[in-house]
Amino acid sequence: MNSPLPATADQASRNRLVLVVYTAAIFTSALLLFSVQPLFTKMVLPRLGGSPAVWSVAMVFFQSLLLGGYAYAHFLMQIRNRVIPVVIHLALLAIALLTLPLSIAAGWGEPPASGYAFWLLGLFVVSIGLPFFALAANNPLLQAWFVRTGHPQGHDPYFLYASSNIGSFLALLSYPVLLEPMFSLRTQNIIWTSGYGLLILLIAGCGALLLKSPAFVVAAPGEGEIDAPTPTWALRARWIFLAAVPSGLLIAVTAHISTDIASAPLLWVMPLSLYLLTWVLVFQSRPLLPHKWMLAAQPVAIAVVIVLLAIGGEQNLLLTLGGNLVCFFVIAMACHGELARARPAATYLTGYYVALSFGGMVGGLFAGLIAPFTFSWIAEYPILIALAVLCRPRGEELFPSWSRGYWALLAAAAVALLAPVWMGGSLFTWLDANRVNVIKAMGILIMILAVLGKISRPKLLAIVVLALVMIRAYPSDDGRVETVRSFFGVHKIVVTTNNQYHVLMHGTTIHGAEKFLNDDGTPVAARPEPISYYYKDGGIGQAIAAIRARKGGPIRVAVIGLGSGSLACASQPGEDWKFFEIDQSMVDTARDPKYFTYISKCEPDMKPVIGDARLTFAKEPNGVYDMIIVDAYSSDAIPIHLATEEAMEIYKEKLAPQGAVVMHVSNRHLELASVVVGIADANDMKSWVFSEDSGRDNEYIFSTNVVVSARDAADVGSIASSDKWALTEAEDNQRVWTDDYSNVLGAVWRRLRDCDN
Repeated sequence: MNSPLPATADQASRNRLVLVVYTAAIFTSALLLFSVQPLFTKMVLPRLGGSPAVWSVAMVFFQSLLLGGYAYAHFLMQIRNRVIPVVIHLALLAIALLTLPLSIAAGWGEPPASGYAFWLLGLFVVSIGLPFFALAANNPLLQAWFVRTGHPQGHDPYFLYASSNIGSFLALLSYPVLLEPMFSLRTQNIIWTSGYGLLILLIAGCGALLLKSPAFVVAAPGEGEIDAPTPTWALRARWIFLAAVPSGLLIAVTAHISTDIASAPLLWVMPLSLYLLTWVLVFQSRPLLPHKWMLAAQPVAIAVVIVLLAIGGEQNLLLTLGGNLVCFFVIAMACHGELARARPAATYLTGYYVALSFGGMVGGLFAGLIAPFTFSWIAEYPILIALAVLCRPRGEELFPSWSRGYWALLAAAAVALLAPVWMGGSLFTWLDANRVNVIKAMGILIMILAVLGKISRPKLLAIVVLALVMIRAYPSDDGRVETVRSFFGVHKIVVTTNNQYHVLMHGTTIHGAEKFLNDDGTPVAARPEPISYYYKDGGIGQAIAAIRARKGGPIRVAVIGLGSGSLACASQPGEDWKFFEIDQSMVDTARDPKYFTYISKCEPDMKPVIGDARLTFAKEPNGVYDMIIVDAYSSDAIPIHLATEEAMEIYKEKLAPQGAVVMHVSNRHLELASVVVGIADANDMKSWVFSEDSGRDNEYIFSTNVVVSARDAADVGSIASSDKWALTEAEDNQRVWTDDYSNVLGAVWRRLRDCDN
C-alpha cells in the first residue's frame, strides 16, 4: 500500500499555490482598481475647470459601479456549475481589455452649460465603465472561488479582503508620491494597461485552480454551513448604514480639504487611502487597533471635528489636514469595526459585499450629488458627523446612562441657545461674540464624558447636534454671512460689522472685497476702487499700469476668472475688457448690487464668456490682447490645466505682438511662481516676479504674488527696470508642468521650505 504522506504533501503544495495565486490576483486587481481612479479623474479635470467637485462625482461613479460589480459577482456565484462563472468572467475581462488604453470617449470633449454632474457621470460610464466594472467584481468573485477550491482557510476568506485593501492602499499612496511626480499621464496609462493584461492571466490561473479542485468540495451557496444563521433584513440594513456613513464622510472630508489646496490626486488619495486602511485593519484576525479602542476614541474625534469646524480655516495646513484626516480615520475605524464584527459566515459572503457596496453608493450619492443640490453650504460634513454617532453600538451596552433629568436639562439648554436666533436679545449678542469658545467647551465636555464612560449614543448625538446647530446659527465672528453653492463650490459673502465691507470667500480664502462705507460712515465714491489683491499699488495693479503706459493708449484685456468683479473697475474709458468665468453663480453674485457693485458701476454691459477657459479662450482670435490676466482659483485650489506649458502656449498665441501674460499666484499652501516661470520659459518667454506684503490686511488690501511673462523686456515697460519686480530664470532641476505632467507635492514642499527660510 502507498503511504498517505505523499498525498498530504501534494495537498499542502496545492494549498500554498492556491493561496499565492489568489492573493496575487486579488492584490493586483485592487491595485489597478484604485490607481485608475486618480489617473482617469486627472485626465478629466481640465474639462470642468479643475473643480474639486469632479472628484466627488467621480467617487459616486466608482462606488455605483462597485455595487454593480459586486451584484454581478453575487448572481454569478448562484450558478452551481463551476465552468460557467469562470468562462463568463474571463470573457468580460477580455472584452474590456479591447477598450484600453484609457481615454476620454469621442464626443465628450466639451461639457454643456449646465448639468455638469450628470454629464460627468456619462463621460465616466462610456469611457471606462466596462473595464472598471470588470475590476469591481473581482474581489468578491475571487473570494467565492477561493471558498470553493477547498482550501483549509476557505471557511473564513475575509482575510483576502484585507489583502485587497492593502493593494488599494498601496496604489493610492504611491500615486501622488511616486507615479504622478515620476511619470506622465501617457506613461501611467501604458503601465496600467499592461497591469490589466497581467491580471487576466492571474485570474485565468485562479479559474484553472478552481476547475481542478475535487468535485466534492464545490458546494452550492448555503451548503456546508447548515448551522450558519441567515442574516435578517434588520442586520442587512445596519450593514448598509454602517457602510454609508464613512463613505459619505470620505467625499465630504475630501471636498473640505481639497477646496483649500488643489484639486489634485495628492489630496484625493489621502482620505481614500485612510478609508481603505481601515478596511485592512478591521478585517485582520488580530486587529492592530482593537475595536473597543476605536469606539472609545470616536467621541473624541467627533469633538475635534466640531472644534475644527467652529474655528474655520485660519489654522495652518498641518492642522487642517492632520486634524480632519486623523478624526476621519478614527470615525471610519469605529464604523467599519462594527461592520467587521457583524460579518456573516462565508456562505453569505457575496451578499454581504453587495450590502457594503450599496451602502457605499448611498453615502456617495448623498455627499456627492444630493447635498450639493440641496444645501447652500457644505452641510453634508456635519450631518454625517452626527450620523456617525448612530454607528456606535447601543450606549447602554457599553456605558452607564445618566439620570432622566438629563433630557430636561438638554431641552432647556437648547431653548436658551436657539431662542435668541429668532427673538434677539443680549444672550444672542453674547453667544455671537463667544461662539467658538462655547463650542470648544462643548467639545471638551464630550471628550471628558467619553473618557469617564458616561456618554451613551443618544446623549452623544444630542450634544453633537446642538454644537453643529450653534456653528450654523452663529456662523461669523465678523458679521452677516450669505452662501451661494454651485458645482464649483460654496461662495460666502461676508458683510462685516456696520456694512463697511463686503467680502467674497471661497472655502477659507478671500477672493475679493469691496468697501461700501468710509471710516466715518459715509458711502464710498460712485466708482469703487479695487481692493483685496487688485489695488493699484499691488502686483496686478502695477502690471496693468505698466502695460497701459507702454502702449500709450487704451488696451485690450482678457481676464480669466471673475471673482467679485474687482477688475471691472480697473478698466478705463475706450478700453476693451473681456471676462471668462466657468461658474454662472459667480457671475450672478458679482452682478448683484446687494453683494458687489464693481460690475454695475464700472462695466454694466459686461457679458462674461461662460465655460472652462482652456476651451472658451482657445476660440478667441490670435494676436489681439495686450494683456491676459489669469486669476482663476477655487479657494486656494488651483486649476492645474491653466498653469501648464500648453496653457501658456494658448495665452501667447492670443497676445498682441507686445502683449504680456499676468498670472496671480498668491497661495498659502503652494509655491507656484516657479511653475509659471517654467511654463513661460518653455514657450520662449521671460518672466518677472512680484511679491510684497501690503501690511494693510485690516483694510482688506492683501499681499500679492504675481508673475508677468512676455516675449521681451520691452513688452512689460517699467516692470523690467523696477526694483519691485525680479527677472527670474527657470529652475533647471524643476520639471515643467504640462497637460501630461504636474507635481503638486513638489509645490507644497517648496512652500513649506520657503516658510522655514
